[in-house]
Amino acid sequence: MKILFIGDVVGAPGRKSLKSFLPKIKEKYHPTVTIVNGENAAGGKGITHKIYREFLEMGIQAVTMGNHCWDNKEIFEFIGDEKYLVRPANFPEGTPGSGMVFIKVNDLEVAVINLQGRTFLPAIDCPFKKADELIAEAKKRTNIIFVDFHAEATSEKQALGWYLDGKVSAVVGTHTHVQTADETLLPNGTAYLTDCGMTGVADGIIGVEKEAVIKKFLTNLPVRFEVPKRGILQFNAVLIEVDKKTGTAKRIERIAVKNAEPEEV
Repeated sequence: MKILFIGDVVGAPGRKSLKSFLPKIKEKYHPTVTIVNGENAAGGKGITHKIYREFLEMGIQAVTMGNHCWDNKEIFEFIGDEKYLVRPANFPEGTPGSGMVFIKVNDLEVAVINLQGRTFLPAIDCPFKKADELIAEAKKRTNIIFVDFHAEATSEKQALGWYLDGKVSAVVGTHTHVQTADETLLPNGTAYLTDCGMTGVADGIIGVEKEAVIKKFLTNLPVRFEVPKRGILQFNAVLIEVDKKTGTAKRIERIAVKNAEPEEV
C-alpha cells in the first residue's frame, strides 16, 4: 500500500503544477492512494466545488483542508454532499462536513483524518482527544490510518506524531508551506513528517507575491496577499509505504520537484 500525499495546493499556480507534475509522479511511484491538501486551492484561500471535482478527476481520492476551510463561502453549498472532502475534525460539534473519510481500494479501506492545531491558530477543540476518538472509530474498519495535521507550531506537530506513534500509519503536517527534512519512521511504526510543503510558486513567499509579504514585515501595515500570475512552479509531496494488514509504515520518502524556468499561470 503506497500513500501519496501532496502538500498545500496554492491558487492557480498550484493547480497548474499539480496537473503538470502529478502524472509523472504517479508513473514513477505508482501510489495506491493519492491525497491532497486543498485549503488554499482557490485564489490562495479556500476551495470551490469546481476545483474539488477537478482534483477527483485527476485521480485524487481525498482532499483535506485546514484553517482556510471556510474562506471561500461556496464551500457551505457542497461540503455536506461530498464524501471525499475532509475538514479539520476538531472544529466544534455542529460544524458542517466530516473530519474523517474512508477510501475504498479493492478489498481494503484507508481512513483519512484531518486535524487542526491550536498553537498560533484559533482555539478550537483538542486535536489529541479528537484523534483518539476517530482512531477508535476507524479501527473498527481498517488499520490503515493517515492523519493530515494542519498546524503552525513544529512542537505541536511533533507532539501529535509521538502521541499517535503505533496508533496510525502516518502523521504528516501541513500549513507552513515549507517542506521540512525530518521524515522518519517512529519506533512503533508511524511515518512522520513535520510539514509536507507546498505545491505552487517556488519563487514567492509561501506561495504568494513576495513584495506584499516583505512590505508587511517592513511596515506592519495591512496588505493584501495575492497569488502570483507568473513564477517557478514546484510540487511538494510525501510517499509512505504501509503494510496493508497491520497499517504499519515501512518507508517514507519526501518528494520535491520544480520547473527550471518561470511560467505564466
